[in-house]
Amino acid sequence: MSDKVYIFDTTLRDGEQVPGCRLNTEQKLTIARALESLGVDIIEAGFPISSPGDFEAVNRIAKEIRNTTVCGLTRAVKKDIEVAADALKPAAKPRIHTGIGTSDQHIFTKLRLDRDQVLERGTEAVKFAKKFVEDVEFYAEDAGRTDNEYLARVVESVIAAGATVVNIPDTTGYCIPQEYGAKIQYLKENVKNIDKAIISTHCHNDLGMATANSLSGVANGARQIECTVNGIGERAGNTSMEEVVMAMKKHGMLDFETAIHTQKIYEISRLVSETMNMPVQPNKAIVGDNAFSHSSGIHQDGVIKNRDNYEIIDPAEVGVSESSIVLTARSGRAALFYRLQKLGVTLDHDALEVAYQEFLKMADKLQTVEDPHLKELLQFVKVA
Repeated sequence: MSDKVYIFDTTLRDGEQVPGCRLNTEQKLTIARALESLGVDIIEAGFPISSPGDFEAVNRIAKEIRNTTVCGLTRAVKKDIEVAADALKPAAKPRIHTGIGTSDQHIFTKLRLDRDQVLERGTEAVKFAKKFVEDVEFYAEDAGRTDNEYLARVVESVIAAGATVVNIPDTTGYCIPQEYGAKIQYLKENVKNIDKAIISTHCHNDLGMATANSLSGVANGARQIECTVNGIGERAGNTSMEEVVMAMKKHGMLDFETAIHTQKIYEISRLVSETMNMPVQPNKAIVGDNAFSHSSGIHQDGVIKNRDNYEIIDPAEVGVSESSIVLTARSGRAALFYRLQKLGVTLDHDALEVAYQEFLKMADKLQTVEDPHLKELLQFVKVA
């Protein structure tokens, strides 16, 4: 039997915090519908108390989305929780996500409290949220830099107060995979009521390890991953949804599975990129323009013979129509032959050699050789 890993998408909350990516309510609704269709388990729709626009967006999404849990973020503040509960009233599956910083860095320099006060505030916030909804998630902000023994005390207390999910964020992207995985394992082994809640990962990418840390968390007992489409988010971004989903799928990680319809990944990647005006870097894993493109002659020959030589993912698995054989000065005869066949032209050995020599002259002058250039090239070749 497969072990379910819940996908908590925070594109509309953490992702939207990127400067210049502010969305209006209709845009948020469009993305929320696409996320529901994609199969995410939880949509974090916004931070209701932060602005009237965020409240409206969370409320509208709560009214429309019926098959996916709709979540609103709060601080460990009663007014925040009341406003979030009001925004989530129409939801078929509402969740309040409340919490407080737990690292000494946050406790003493940001909150200016002590550890006991933070533990009490977090616990009371969960108790208060439970008056409005059954599903309450608690986040221990900056858990990545929080002492494990103290973190375990906080987690045990909030679960006793009714938290159904405990979020262990690597807020600053500080952890390395072994360290983050060990933190999750410590909680599994030292929180006596941990079986009454789901452990969630929420990893940032400041050191480029968000995906690795999330997978390490799952391997050590976490069963929810918080992530964003295209990995967008504060600073260097969040865990990339498409990366963790496809990594688990390709590796069959201990039979873990998600509800994500992977063939819709590319489509939603483009929707988020265009709506948020956030271009996807060409070399981005899974969804970048170059993810299934090949320009080296050796690689092209290998892919043409058997895709598995250089591609671990069938492009169709994530909604990409096919691999791209990009013709450059580094391409070989096999790639040229392949691309000409795509144009309906098949050359014999001698004609291909003539075409290839002309191709190299052309490729030295151009970054890439496209179909119109190939049609020009054919005038130098006797086609059978």
